Amino acid sequence: MLPAIIKGLTFGILLTIGVGPVIFSIIKQSLSHGHKGGYAFIAGVSASDISLVLICNLFGSFFQSAMSHEKIIGGVGSAFLISMGVFNMFFKKIQVEASVDPKIKIFRKRELAFISVSGFLMNVLNPSVFLFWLAATTSILADSKTAIHPVQYRIIVFATCLAFVLSGDIAKVLLADKIRTRLTPHNIHIINRISGLIFIGFGVALIWGIVFNGGK
Repeated sequence: MLPAIIKGLTFGILLTIGVGPVIFSIIKQSLSHGHKGGYAFIAGVSASDISLVLICNLFGSFFQSAMSHEKIIGGVGSAFLISMGVFNMFFKKIQVEASVDPKIKIFRKRELAFISVSGFLMNVLNPSVFLFWLAATTSILADSKTAIHPVQYRIIVFATCLAFVLSGDIAKVLLADKIRTRLTPHNIHIINRISGLIFIGFGVALIWGIVFNGGK
């Protein structure tokens, strides 16, 4: 299902290029503790993404089956996307760390588990990540209504998105030192503007589809 793959890739790219505390933590863990520490951290981040997807799908399905108010649900999701876009474009501020401890330490399994848990908690407790998955789930659930196989459509979209995000995080670990030197305040500002425009575009497309295609 090509549309499902494209949708998943689009959301995956959007989440991957977002500049937030997680990307700096991935870079810091990778530079301070080597690739093993970076992989442990992104394992926790990936686990939290999967957990949030499951939670949002459960709540999204509940709201759809209990309320059946497609325009309200879609309107809320659209508002989330547009508000996140406006925030990214005009209000989001990221502080770049000046230095990272270059000392690489050999970790035991318990310490790697702690790093993984810290990645899980940092991601799952980030309100913007939760809002992203909630808005994305709303958009995907709305699109799946017009698909021939709705459940298969949702599975492909989320699997594609999560796989792309995990691949992006692995690339961040491998290229941590090069990425850190590129994350200047000017470049971060440009990235935030681009991601903000994409969020707004998704929000407008979602509400447009509901207004003109709802009920068909």
